[in-house]
Amino acid sequence: MSASSSDGAASAPVTPRPASATVMARERLEGGIEVFMVRRHVQSEFVPNVYVFPGGSVAAADREAERTPGLCAPVGEGPTTLGSGFRAAAIRELFEEAGALVARRDGAPLRVAEADLPRLAALRDALNARTVTLLEVAQREDLTLATDTLLHWAHWITPEAWPKRFDTHFFLVEAPEGQQPAHDNLETTHSVWITPEEALAGYERGEFPLVFATIYQLRDLTELADMAEARVRFAGKVPLTIMPRVEQRDGKDVILLPWE
Repeated sequence: MSASSSDGAASAPVTPRPASATVMARERLEGGIEVFMVRRHVQSEFVPNVYVFPGGSVAAADREAERTPGLCAPVGEGPTTLGSGFRAAAIRELFEEAGALVARRDGAPLRVAEADLPRLAALRDALNARTVTLLEVAQREDLTLATDTLLHWAHWITPEAWPKRFDTHFFLVEAPEGQQPAHDNLETTHSVWITPEEALAGYERGEFPLVFATIYQLRDLTELADMAEARVRFAGKVPLTIMPRVEQRDGKDVILLPWE
């Protein structure tokens, strides 16, 4: 199914925008993991009023950050290698939408003290307002972006039939110790730590709205005992590229996986 122009002729599918999203996870005392999810604003242009993982489009400034010598921790070759912008975008969007900054200072994971909070909050606001870049934030704070801690674990492309499309690489990262994530009250209106199992159960009850791709990603994250098991499950593999398709069935659009 392809998009159509105003004269009814078939047109080429919209080129998807490069994008990144990050599953920030932490271990539970009683076992298992929980993930941080944000609810998109009801007036969002894309998938409004649903719970998602923090993410967004890759910007030119993200690619610049990755190409700046010494700013990012080295990573291996692959579709999200440094220079593509995907990893810097993931870190930036996580800071903008969730307030968590995945970085190191003097070789150690960034620890945020009480006195640091107002300054980092101001930098987060400036990033959201596009008055500073992630590169400038890192340089002001003397940080190295911990791009090597992002585990590339999923790759989804929006269906060809949709007028707004994204080519999104998903990353898994452990929540930075000592930081307190929170939604931004701009693009997102609520946030929650929740187990994948609880999120899916809430969706089935009609209480936790999700979109197609997120449902399948949450299923892939179920039954994990801890972050070590998550790394075993996903590390060392190039994620399968998944582009669902849309078909008309009984007068309704139905989203199907490629193999369905």
